[in-house]
Amino acid sequence: TKGENEMSIGGRIKLARKANAMSLRALAEKIDKSAMAISKYERGENNPSSGVLLRLAKALNVKVEYFFRPAPETVSLSLFRKHSSLGKTALVSIKARIQEWLERYLEIESFFEYEFNTFNALHNYPVSSLEDVEDVANKVRKLWNLGLDPIDNLIDVLESKGIKIGLIDCDGGFDGCTFMNNGIPVIVVRKDIPGDRQRLNIAHELGHIVLKVADEKFEEKAAFRFAAAFLFPKEIAIQELGKYRTKLRLKEVYLIKHKYGISMQAIIYRVKDLRIISERYAKEIFISFSKQGFRVEEPGDKFPPEKPKRMERLLLHLLAEDIITESRAEELYEGEIFELRNMVTV
Repeated sequence: TKGENEMSIGGRIKLARKANAMSLRALAEKIDKSAMAISKYERGENNPSSGVLLRLAKALNVKVEYFFRPAPETVSLSLFRKHSSLGKTALVSIKARIQEWLERYLEIESFFEYEFNTFNALHNYPVSSLEDVEDVANKVRKLWNLGLDPIDNLIDVLESKGIKIGLIDCDGGFDGCTFMNNGIPVIVVRKDIPGDRQRLNIAHELGHIVLKVADEKFEEKAAFRFAAAFLFPKEIAIQELGKYRTKLRLKEVYLIKHKYGISMQAIIYRVKDLRIISERYAKEIFISFSKQGFRVEEPGDKFPPEKPKRMERLLLHLLAEDIITESRAEELYEGEIFELRNMVTV
């Protein structure tokens, strides 16, 4: 973690290079400089000229203002959960992208004088069985007054409870991660995936936040069970499908997917775990799915992905009060906020 005055231009160059998974040589070739010159920039031995900074910004897909942004002291990725399928370069790139996003988020918050709500869920519920996990999913729903209705927008719910949510571009080996930042949970998931998969990933990461699991081998299984139970509670599954079924229709599962925002495959796993269908029949369904290519891409319309809105709302507040300029807001957000640029302040 860097203090506010410690993130130099060189440090910014290095962070952006790692986020892009670029070697010194690859970056040097893009801006027509030597790898040694890039290395000296990153170590602070030389400062790039304004022309070189422009070329670096283009090569690294950032705005020039990025190189002059301080790093807040509170950025910490110490509890980032590792993904065994990711190589070292990919993991470094993902961590750098998360840090850069979180820095922007925290800087936006720093413009406000009041304290934001802290995470107030009764997290760290101890669990030792899947039945315990089911109970916790129900408790969290009850605590958050969600009832048993479908959760229309999962990201909105979590943001309203004080959890920071981020979406990042990355390759396929990463689905999501969870860590604490200054006592606030942060969930980051992969961008550009169908909404049902996105929601399952987010609910899975929420499981890591609220569950306290003594056995590490049980942790992932518990988080997946929490995600399914949170999005599609047992009582609702029985209400929709009955206590026991010998057969299911594909359209029936498809309609449930679009009502509750959970994938067809996750629904099959869920009703198998609840013993609504037998393990043997679930296996038959998955064999059929594999033959038809449904394990890769499920049939019918895709469930639309969700987008975090809190960061955008805070920026619009700052813009409306003329606390920051549009160019500053653009650099901090790096999104589609300025589709609104021509709308007048009401």
